[in-house]
Amino acid sequence: MEIGLHIADFTWDGGAPALGPALARHARDAEAAGVSRITVMDHFWQLGGDVGLGPFENDMLEAYTTLGFLAAATERVRLHTLVTGVTHREPALLAKEVSTLDVLSGGRAGLGIGAAWAADESAGLGLNLPPTRERFERLEEAIRICLQMWSDSEDPFTGEHYRLGRTLNVPQALQRPHPYLLIGGSGEKRTLRLVAQYADACNIAATPESAHKLDVLRAHCDAVGRDYDDIEKTAMFGIDPDTTADDVVRTASAQREMGFTTAYVFARRIPEPGRIVDVMGAAIAELG
Repeated sequence: MEIGLHIADFTWDGGAPALGPALARHARDAEAAGVSRITVMDHFWQLGGDVGLGPFENDMLEAYTTLGFLAAATERVRLHTLVTGVTHREPALLAKEVSTLDVLSGGRAGLGIGAAWAADESAGLGLNLPPTRERFERLEEAIRICLQMWSDSEDPFTGEHYRLGRTLNVPQALQRPHPYLLIGGSGEKRTLRLVAQYADACNIAATPESAHKLDVLRAHCDAVGRDYDDIEKTAMFGIDPDTTADDVVRTASAQREMGFTTAYVFARRIPEPGRIVDVMGAAIAELG
């Protein structure tokens, strides 16, 4: 079971003036503790609501600037969003951002992508958030555009929602045939079909429905002729100030029993990043 660090809460001691050095130190310490990947949200406001990460007004960093910063602070961990909303960026720009990150990180970048959902944030910042059906149409087209731009093709792309005259992308990503591609979400008809058809990994909620969701993914893989075992199955869970390393081990082990191969751990209401690494490092050592 691999353990990743998902940095979702930046409300740390020292506030914004101390955030840069604290983030770099946090990433280096997590890497040294055995974390295999570091991810961030692709949100512009904190999530709010009942997620437990605080109100919209809490600190939130832009994802791809942050990933570039983390690339310079680390040496081995994979870096990607969990996950980018398809409506947040034009697909060609997104492909270029990820391939740039891959080059500058030495081949450690990935793309996590999903259909987007944050209505308050989108309305507040003037971001396009079309109806669900259109967002999924855009999601598939965006994935196809990214894969084309990460290939040797410079051909035009003509879809229902996006039209590109020349898919030139230089320099290309170092990873071949393309950077790691993860699709987030557990929708049975569309999301998991896209995972089977295009993705290296999925990220779905670890719930009592997980076994069924993974069975649905297996059926989609059979339908498109994909080896189910080639797809990495990932989930995530949160820790808070009272969480112990044993708690992390139990939760990660339970997710492994469900069929997941990687767990992304995020912290909430822990203002000292060193505490997060202490708990995760002890858990990683126990998980082996």
